[in-house]
Amino acid sequence: MNQPTQNRAITMAILAMGGEGGGVLADWMVSLGEHSGYWAQTTSVPGVAQRTGATIYYVELFPRTQGGAEPILSTMPTPGEVDIVLASELMEAGRSVLRGLVTPKNTTLITSTHRVYSMMEKTSLGDGRVDSDSIIENCMKAAAKFVGGDFSKIAEESGSVISSVLFGALAGTGRLPFSREEFEGAIERSGVGVATSLKAFARGFDYAEKILKPAPTGVPIQIGIKPISIEDTKAATDAAISADPVAAVGARLKKQAAQIRDTYPASVRATLVHGIKRTTEYQDVEYANEFLARVASVYELDLAHGDGTFRLTNEAARYTALWMTYEDTIRVAAIKVRARRFDRIHKEARAKNEQVVGIMEFLHPQVQEVADTLPTALGKWVLRSKPVNALINRISGDGIKVNTTSAFGYTTLYVLSRLRPIRRRSLRFNEEQLLIDAWLTTVMDLASKNYSLACEVAETQSLVKGYGETHANGLANFELIMAELPKTLASTDPVARIRQLRDAALAEESGARLRTLL
Repeated sequence: MNQPTQNRAITMAILAMGGEGGGVLADWMVSLGEHSGYWAQTTSVPGVAQRTGATIYYVELFPRTQGGAEPILSTMPTPGEVDIVLASELMEAGRSVLRGLVTPKNTTLITSTHRVYSMMEKTSLGDGRVDSDSIIENCMKAAAKFVGGDFSKIAEESGSVISSVLFGALAGTGRLPFSREEFEGAIERSGVGVATSLKAFARGFDYAEKILKPAPTGVPIQIGIKPISIEDTKAATDAAISADPVAAVGARLKKQAAQIRDTYPASVRATLVHGIKRTTEYQDVEYANEFLARVASVYELDLAHGDGTFRLTNEAARYTALWMTYEDTIRVAAIKVRARRFDRIHKEARAKNEQVVGIMEFLHPQVQEVADTLPTALGKWVLRSKPVNALINRISGDGIKVNTTSAFGYTTLYVLSRLRPIRRRSLRFNEEQLLIDAWLTTVMDLASKNYSLACEVAETQSLVKGYGETHANGLANFELIMAELPKTLASTDPVARIRQLRDAALAEESGARLRTLL
């Protein structure tokens, strides 16, 4: 056992979300301290984050001295006085910096660099994701020592939880006056999941020890392993698709993929392949052909009036595919009964083969959504019928719970998902096709007059997304901007004006900021 020599408490903050073992990690630290000649105390402050609930666990260790009185330990971390911060996710690390828990003078910050997106990021009308690179950069500047890596992936590969990996990484930094064996002893004394926890601990320890190299005196040690981003993965995938579109599709779409390869430049092939795959899954191969026919008209104008980048074709293809696969009750049901969704949920729950996982859906279908799914004449009648409206509101006004893992619940959603053949005759399908054609006509009309403006109008379709109230608000904002287009054409910089209006509409769903600009 190491002999304690410091005359102040070792302070540690652990920021973890629900189910990640933050409390277990704090208990390991207490066990480690008490068995190594320290007074040890842990407290926690539960929080309600917009993800799964984030909790701050605070640990203090104070050396026992012969004849020394029991110290008074703090129950809360003091900004500027925290020696070690462990974060289970990158945004939590960023929060610790904002709270002042991390300082370049003495704080070692150990964090996983993976992201669990908040509800605000997920529900943003535009790309609401916080830039991970910026968070990592600021964490490295704020800490005396920064150790980052995708510890979530390591935990998954080890069959354990992220707290075990963080505990190992902490041991690997050598920041605490305890040996590796003493760290492992704390895990063994817990008596729960010891084998998998030790395996994950070893991976974390080796990771931190391997990449941690002494820096010159006075220079902060900055170790940040940048995770492979969604953008990096997408870029690599798209490059492979562009090189060989035919290899990226199944047998049903070989003809369409060959057409894309032989007709279009490499810069737009990946978007088109994603488009035919998406529209086919949504409806059928004929629908994919309709998608290609729409894009072909734009491509002809791009060849004649474009700048060689084929930006207009790319954006028109992207947003045409998205609009043609609008969210309706049939699509939502199909997504919920996908086999890969059940596999993903089982994996995330870490359920064993012999364990049963129940999935409860919370649905809130409105009158408009029900009518949209029905044949056009019947759907219009439903919208006009007050008794039918009242009945639907009575049934689903407070939402409906459907157990997807029950025979009745699964069968209900499965049958609904198989209604694709009647979608072409539905009320909403016909309305959406008219809107798509009107938008594309406007884009093509602008292409020969102002290519950049045509591209901006193409991107304005990004406002139309989601379902229910979100879709209604987005469509209303889109129509406001399109109605403003004739006036915008007369302005000094119509491209900047459309971009300004679109950004305002994406800033918040209600459209208040957009209406202020108008």
